[in-house]
Amino acid sequence: MNRNGPANRSRPRLSGKLFWMAIAFLAVALTAVGFTLYESWKLEGGAAVINDMGSERMRSYRMAYLLADSLRNPDTAAREEIRAEMRRFEEVLAGLKSGDPARPLVLPRDRDILAELDAVEKNWLGRVKPLLERAIAGGTALRAEQMGALRTEIDVFVGSIDRVVRLVEANNARNIAILRYMQFGLVALALVGTVALIYLMFLLVVRPVASLADGMQRMTAGEFGARLPVETRDEFGELAEGFNRMASRLQNLYATLEERVADQTRDLGARNRELAALYEVARLLNEPAMPEELCRSFLRRMMALHGAAGGAVRLLDSGTRSLHLYAHEGLSAGFASEERCVDMGECLCGVAAQANRSEVDVLDGIAPDVAVDCRVAGYRTVGIFPIRLKRELLGIFNLYFTMPHPISREDRQLLEALGQNLGVAIENQRLASRDRELAVYEERSLLARELHDSIAQALAFLNIQVQMLEDSLARDARGEIAEVLGRIREGVQESYDDVRELLTHFRARVKQEEDIGVALQKMLARFAAQAGLATEFADSGTGVPLHAESQLQVLHILQEALSNVRKHAGATRVALTLHRDAVYRFTVSDDGRGFDAQAAPDAAEAHIGLRIMRERAQRIGGQIEVHSQPGAGTVVTFTLPAVQSAGHSVRQGREVHA
Repeated sequence: MNRNGPANRSRPRLSGKLFWMAIAFLAVALTAVGFTLYESWKLEGGAAVINDMGSERMRSYRMAYLLADSLRNPDTAAREEIRAEMRRFEEVLAGLKSGDPARPLVLPRDRDILAELDAVEKNWLGRVKPLLERAIAGGTALRAEQMGALRTEIDVFVGSIDRVVRLVEANNARNIAILRYMQFGLVALALVGTVALIYLMFLLVVRPVASLADGMQRMTAGEFGARLPVETRDEFGELAEGFNRMASRLQNLYATLEERVADQTRDLGARNRELAALYEVARLLNEPAMPEELCRSFLRRMMALHGAAGGAVRLLDSGTRSLHLYAHEGLSAGFASEERCVDMGECLCGVAAQANRSEVDVLDGIAPDVAVDCRVAGYRTVGIFPIRLKRELLGIFNLYFTMPHPISREDRQLLEALGQNLGVAIENQRLASRDRELAVYEERSLLARELHDSIAQALAFLNIQVQMLEDSLARDARGEIAEVLGRIREGVQESYDDVRELLTHFRARVKQEEDIGVALQKMLARFAAQAGLATEFADSGTGVPLHAESQLQVLHILQEALSNVRKHAGATRVALTLHRDAVYRFTVSDDGRGFDAQAAPDAAEAHIGLRIMRERAQRIGGQIEVHSQPGAGTVVTFTLPAVQSAGHSVRQGREVHA
């Protein structure tokens, strides 16, 4: 919006100047053309006067001729024709005096012409016309007597008409000269007007535009002191004023450019330091370390960044609502002992933690009975910043300064963001510790079940055989003693084989980036060497590679299936097949004795350890099916969706052992 609207409207506008200049030029041109037209019109009127005066002269001679002819041949018609010529003569004479703009017929308003025309009229009325009337009215003799006088009068009368004609011609000659001068004047006016228009256009348009272009070139060349003269108050004057204001502002900006660049450089340096601090702290918090050492490293970084003399990390006990000193740097032993536990709402730290906000307190400006321990330790400024996880307070960290040390709003926001990163790192450490504990618990549970299903059952069997051996020794039944000792020897051997198999089973690991097919081939080769059975392996199809954790669980499940074949199947040949697709399919088949899985599923499951296999399969989202008939061998099929392999095992483990 134009804030100077009324003032601008009062200024002469360039468009108005050009408009009135064109109007003036048009008015002058029209006036000059009008004068030339008027002179031409006067010339046409004078020519018409000359023409009529010539006809009057001819008419005078004709009347004399008709009168002379009527003397030779008296005729009434001749007299009427003379009278008609006389009336026509008077009409033309009257028309000359009155004029006729339509023809045009204009008698020049010259005094000599008017006087001579009056003389012609008086001579006509006083001498010629009466002579003609008497000659027409009188007889032939009278007319003959008057012919001589009439001829004399006619000659004198025609002479006066000729003088009028000559005077009009002279007047026309003067008008022609005036018209010629006026035409020369029009040519001169056209030349002068063109030059004037060019000059005015140069003055009003070209020169201001050239001045503006020159100013722009000077500004482009870096001459910020360039200014334009404000010579008018029109649009170009406004442009010049605007250009000068722009130049002044640019000059001021350029004059303070170095200072502003220095300010921006300092700001960028501060931002870079903040980013470097964020990067350094993020890298520090992601390094493997114990939580306490992690907090100490964090404090050392914050103290170096802000020049603090000491620092502390206090974690919140949600049960007692107390802040416990977890890690500290640069604090004396006495101060750390006094500050090891602070209740929520107590002292500066407890108040800030209760409000869940950051605080920077300069101790010189608060009551002397507040933060006594900090004063005794020699600290004059205490910074308190929350450690949060998803807006939930986990604790606080402190920075202690021995001098008044104000912290800007930007630095406070940075420290709060770093506190959130520390909270995430502490929580990640807690979660990792819980995951490790849960994994150990799960493996111990599986180990306990497998020991129970193998070694424990064998030991129970051996216990019974020992009791039977004692009874046989008491009765001195040597045949029974040898039989019982054979069963004990077989049980011990089976327990030994189970222990070796369990050791191999729990030492099984999958090398990083090792294909599941390669791992299964190695496992099957070890089994063939231990059990002395013929083995076959087949691998077909393509699919998404399995996660390492899923591959390990697959090896355990298939090792358990092969162990059941060795213990219970009495087979001579074992086949392991792998088919890769969106769902991985693993199949273990043998040519052993088989069993009736439909008739006694619970007993069969307890006998060959299917329960353990199914629990492992459920942990990673898989499913196990068993097909067997007495005397027809056994087929164990394990299916595992590949898309569930990443991250499913931990979730299933937590569900099983919740």
